[in-house]
Amino acid sequence: MAEIKLGSKAPAFSLLDQNGDTVNLRDYNGEKNVILYFYPKAMTPGCTAQACGLRDSSQSLAKFEGVAIGISPDPVARLKKFETKESLNFSLLADEDHTIAEKYGVWGLKKFMGREFMGIIRSTFIINKDGKFVHIMDKVKTKSHDSDVLEILKSLT
Repeated sequence: MAEIKLGSKAPAFSLLDQNGDTVNLRDYNGEKNVILYFYPKAMTPGCTAQACGLRDSSQSLAKFEGVAIGISPDPVARLKKFETKESLNFSLLADEDHTIAEKYGVWGLKKFMGREFMGIIRSTFIINKDGKFVHIMDKVKTKSHDSDVLEILKSLT
């Protein structure tokens, strides 16, 4: 795993989006601030609230030259259903083998209803145009995620 700390370079990735197109982090270098968020599973209540908040905030994110990208272990077909059902307006990337989640340190042991299992630890990374971490959110509230991200972007300008 790459060292994840503020100011360090974000680990590169190349994943398929909900349309089956390849998306690379480097495609945004020099162009956009990336709000890279990892979520456990498409079409679940918390993940839907988080995605819809970012969808509704896309114009505000654009004011800060920001673009949202979601990553989950879901297959491409499920991501496409999620995008269509919720009219999402940003890329959802399939990390089925959780390789990228591991690189970012967000694949780990979780507990739910007395059961332990490995999965995505909901996290958000704000990566500047130079490809470096400028903020890391490891305590994400799904319902306020979009406004929390916007506050962070405002504070960085």
